[in-house]
Formats: sequence, C-alpha cells, structure tokens
Amino acid sequence: MTDPDGAMTDKKLREAVIAACRELVQRGLTHGTSGNVSVRRDEGRFFVSPTGMRYDALEPDDIPLMDVDGRWFGRCRPTSEWRFHRDVFRCRGDVAAIVHTHSPKATSLACTGRGIPSFHYMVAVAGGSDIRCAPYYTFGTQELSDAAVAALDGRKACLLANHGVIAVGADLPAAVALAGEVENLAAQYCAALAVGDVRILQEGEMRRVVEKFRTYGKQDAADSGLVFGGGDIPSAVVKGS
Repeated sequence: MTDPDGAMTDKKLREAVIAACRELVQRGLTHGTSGNVSVRRDEGRFFVSPTGMRYDALEPDDIPLMDVDGRWFGRCRPTSEWRFHRDVFRCRGDVAAIVHTHSPKATSLACTGRGIPSFHYMVAVAGGSDIRCAPYYTFGTQELSDAAVAALDGRKACLLANHGVIAVGADLPAAVALAGEVENLAAQYCAALAVGDVRILQEGEMRRVVEKFRTYGKQDAADSGLVFGGGDIPSAVVKGS
C-alpha cells in the first residue's frame, strides 16, 4: 500500500520493521529480544524497533518514530542502540534500512576482535575487500555509534567487537539478506581457521570482484561473451536434441 506519491505508508513501514525482526529470529540471526531493526521514513526520520519487547508480540503502534535530532514519538521507547541507527542514516544517504544482529558465528569472530578478511570473494558483497570489526564500546553509547560509523565507511556491513553485526541496505529485505550473508561468511571463515592456514585473495582481485558486484543480478548487465538468442526457447533445446 502506498500514498498518492508512491511512498510506503507509515503503517506499512512499521509492519516491515516487525516482519524483519521476526525474520531475523526465524533465520537464527538473533535470539530473544537482542538485535534491532530500522527503516528510513524520509530524510530526517526513521522507524526503529522498541527496546526490550518480544518480536512475536509487536504491533505496528509499538514501533516508535525517531528523528535525527534524537527525538522519539510513539507509545514505546526506541531500542537502546538508537544512536548508531540515527548516525548511520544521518551520514549515509545510500542507506534506507539497518539491521543489527547477534548471529552466532559472526559474533564469535567479533568476540576475538576479528573482522572477516578476503578469504572468499563473496566478502565483496559487503562493499569492499573485507568486513571490518569495530572496537568494543558499551552498547547504546555514542562511542559505539562513532566506531560503527567508521567501520561502515565504504561498507554495507561490519562486526562490533564482543557484540554482534550491523548490516545496511537500500531496503529492509536487502539489509536482512546481507546480515545472513555475513553470518554465512563468518561460519565459513571459522571453519577455514579450524582447518589451518587461510588463503587471502589479493587486493587487486577483490577490487575486480567489488566492481562485478555492482551489476550482479541485473538483467541488463553487460557480458561480452554472452549473446541473447531470443525470448522463446527453441523446441530442439526443450527436447534436449
């Protein structure tokens, strides 16, 4: 449902926050009331999940509205982590949604102070040659927010030391999907570390991969070796002859 200008209504945005919160739990990316979710409403305001409430019990009116000056509106107080949501939205015009998780493998890495290096080309899905780990600061503080914003510079995801993960996107499905990718990469990296020495891809190769990801999944992406043969599949191909 949209308004006459094509923008999502406030109710739909609130429902999208709730759906994302529940999906994080269903996918095992967070547990209980840990983690939080936000979505941009307009240039200066955003909806964010409330503090300390079970995701399965949330209703649209439970989702508070905040502005970039730190004011909140509604019947429920915003998450204690509201500062990094505000600050990421304030300094990243390309971001329309943020998810914060305590996913098991990524959080395990964060508890060792490690980020995720370019051990696999898919690390580039987060926008660069690595996924950084921000230093530890107490949850909900401005120091943590500043560290998270720095770790996200030029990136779409980061780890938070002894804490968890932040993933951002152009919308909530993209941010949730990226949080899942980060957890999968963390699981693979943990497994590789357990096996032995991990091969790290060179910076030049990662730059090429990052560039390729700019058009990944786009139906009109250029590929010099790929020739379009028409919209209908030839009968000979269908029959396997």
